[in-house]
Amino acid sequence: MRNQEGTATSRLQQLLEYYRLDPGDEFTRFAIASEYLRMGDRPHARTFLEGLVRDSPDYVGTYLHLGKLYEDVGERDLAGETYRLGIDVAARLRDDHARSELQAALMEMELGDEW
Repeated sequence: MRNQEGTATSRLQQLLEYYRLDPGDEFTRFAIASEYLRMGDRPHARTFLEGLVRDSPDYVGTYLHLGKLYEDVGERDLAGETYRLGIDVAARLRDDHARSELQAALMEMELGDEW
C-alpha cells in the first residue's frame, strides 16, 4: 500500500511521461500543473500554467488557477491582470461559466483589498 505522497509522485510521473510523448496536449499540461499545486510545488505549477496561457490562450480554465496562484504568492497585480485577461477570453469564447468564475475571483480579491 502506497502512502499519499507516493501516489501523487507516481501520478505526476505518469503525467510527465504523457507530456514527454505529446508536449502540446493542453489537458496533460493542465493536469501536471494541478498535480504540482496539490503537492505544494508552486514554482513548477506556475511554469506549466504560464506556459499554457502563453501557448494555448483559449484554454480558459488556466486563468482562474494561475490567478489564484499569483494571489497565494502575493502577486496581486498579476492575479488581477490574469483574471481580467481570462474574463476577456471567456467572453470571446462565450464561456459564461468560466467568465462568471473569473469575475467572482476578481471581485473577491478586489473587495478583500478594501477590507
